[in-house]
Amino acid sequence: MEIKKVGVLGCGLMGSGIAQVAATAGFETVVREVAEEPLAKGFSAIENSLAKFVEKGTLTAEQREEIRKRLRGTTSLEELSDCDIVIEAIIENLELKCDTFRHLDSICKPETIFASNTSSLSITEMMTATSPERQRRFIGLHFFNPVPIMKLVEVVRTILTDDDVYEQAVRFAERLGKIPVRTSDRTGFIVNRLLVPYLLDAIRALEEGVGSIVDIDTAMRLGCGHPMGPLTLCDFVGLDTTYYIAEIMFNEFREKRFAPPPLLKRMVKAGLHGRKSGRGFYDYTKDPKNPVPMDLLRL
Repeated sequence: MEIKKVGVLGCGLMGSGIAQVAATAGFETVVREVAEEPLAKGFSAIENSLAKFVEKGTLTAEQREEIRKRLRGTTSLEELSDCDIVIEAIIENLELKCDTFRHLDSICKPETIFASNTSSLSITEMMTATSPERQRRFIGLHFFNPVPIMKLVEVVRTILTDDDVYEQAVRFAERLGKIPVRTSDRTGFIVNRLLVPYLLDAIRALEEGVGSIVDIDTAMRLGCGHPMGPLTLCDFVGLDTTYYIAEIMFNEFREKRFAPPPLLKRMVKAGLHGRKSGRGFYDYTKDPKNPVPMDLLRL
């Protein structure tokens, strides 16, 4: 089966980005959200992103119009019934994902491939919500934020995924202009399995007085050539997201390196979620382009 029509579940930060790259790659794309308001917000984000590509000369105005024509929004799951692949990018809630896939399984054609963009939850657990036939056509496609810019996609297979379905998913990622890496359904896959302990160790180093926020970030930028320091990266990813992923990984592996540090937990409880909340390890409220380090001694 050739993939011609793409369905995307969710039009938030990741879903809108996935929909944009699918339409840009020439696929007819339909995006489903639970209500009109988040759908409109997601399409507004796509419009802004496309406008930036036109400004930079990466896209022409004519190409932008063609991409728009290939994109359609809906609040009905039934509108995804004839898609060749459906990529889920909704909230990281296993029960909700399973319920959604269970419903989709009953309305989508038998050859439709199901994929999840989860960064930490078990693809296998989601897969079990569907029929035995669909389970062979179930994969993970983990994109990275911002999706239109980041080139990597982790293509995740379960123990039941058919070889031809897996290879088709790899080729699909390539057709999106991405660079796929192959991995198996183990919590965290490749990137988060290696990245999360590094971020958590940076927070522990701050807790233990090894260095200040600025010094830790500067050391890793200049000493290791990283584009941003680990605490800046935590703010970018979201401290709540980092905490959530760490909890899932710790529950899976029961290894100390995956355990969220107390400081991270207190920051999340205090609403210091990073850039999206205005404050995290840095304060972005006055000048987002030149944030200042937070005083976290009282936490």
